Amino acid sequence: MNSEEIELLRATTRRFVRSRLVPLEEQIEAADDVDEALLAQLRSEVAALGLYGFNLPESIGGPGLNAAAKLAILEEMTYTSVPLSEVFGHLPLSLGRCNAEQRERLLPDFLSGKKILTYALTEPDAGSDLSNLRTRAEKANGGWLLNGSKHFISHAETSNYIIVLAVTDTKASLKRKLTTFIVERDNPGIVGMTRYKKMGWRGYHLNGFSLENCFVPDADVLGEPGDGFMSMMESINHDRILSACRSTSLAGRAHEMSCNYAKERSAFGTQLANHQAIQFMVADNDVEIEAARLLIRRAAELVEADVPEARIATARAKLYASEMGCRVADRALQIFGGMGYMCELPIERFYRDARAFRIGEGTSEMQRLQIARNALSA
Repeated sequence: MNSEEIELLRATTRRFVRSRLVPLEEQIEAADDVDEALLAQLRSEVAALGLYGFNLPESIGGPGLNAAAKLAILEEMTYTSVPLSEVFGHLPLSLGRCNAEQRERLLPDFLSGKKILTYALTEPDAGSDLSNLRTRAEKANGGWLLNGSKHFISHAETSNYIIVLAVTDTKASLKRKLTTFIVERDNPGIVGMTRYKKMGWRGYHLNGFSLENCFVPDADVLGEPGDGFMSMMESINHDRILSACRSTSLAGRAHEMSCNYAKERSAFGTQLANHQAIQFMVADNDVEIEAARLLIRRAAELVEADVPEARIATARAKLYASEMGCRVADRALQIFGGMGYMCELPIERFYRDARAFRIGEGTSEMQRLQIARNALSA
């Protein structure tokens, strides 16, 4: 895809996000909920633009965009809040492990946005450390019985399917002990669905649930038994880039608003923008946002090249962008002063939302460990 086509994709995404999604942010923030019919309508509009599931390769029905094109969409779609940007369908690459029957039965609805899915990894005693996973799947006649619990699972209550990661061989190494299962949300073995009340990301639901003798037929195993770890790892670099883009877009928006405010607001006889203390904060924000964008771009290029260095590049981008987002949101709020702390402006929302990116898709500490070990092994 050439640069002209990429800019057209960017412009199309930007127009949709700013005209259709941004105006909905306030009501979703206030309600901490989104009407499912509205989300379905928005997904259908994104699909009509040819943008739904934009991250998937051609081999499984996606558009097969190159890194620059995907990044252009990511940068624009993440301008809006987390629950609204979800309507673009950044789908898990583990769908590539669907067999022929699953591709015919499931993929058309997933790729069109008519049915949505999420994946369930995190447990009360196992977040980033998958070796501590407690959910078990035991072979049964014609399928598997799943038992365990999951929490902090994105929109599990409203998904049609949940990709569940479970231990199928307790004696195997981490790379061979786990299996992924495609579980229907209305499976009677999914019980006790709860919704967590959060600091930010309002309207984006995180759920907990239990699996009690949850029967999953052999036809709904994703990939082969024992392939679960590798199945999850297929998406990790892409998810880190998505998270980094979310942080950077949020920071960019806060930065833009604070610059405009500094030029409008006066104090001590002159515009805020003329005060050196404000200028220093603006400069730091500008540099940090640009640095994050460059790290993300480099990571996306290495992921596309499919080289080992991509793993650390995405860890760098995710670490820096998520930490940077908090710093920029804090400075932006400071520039706004008291008004920044009020709920009448979105600055306080940016401040709350930014904090979660240092936890999701691998905590900052996990990224640092990987980066340090890589550096020390050289």
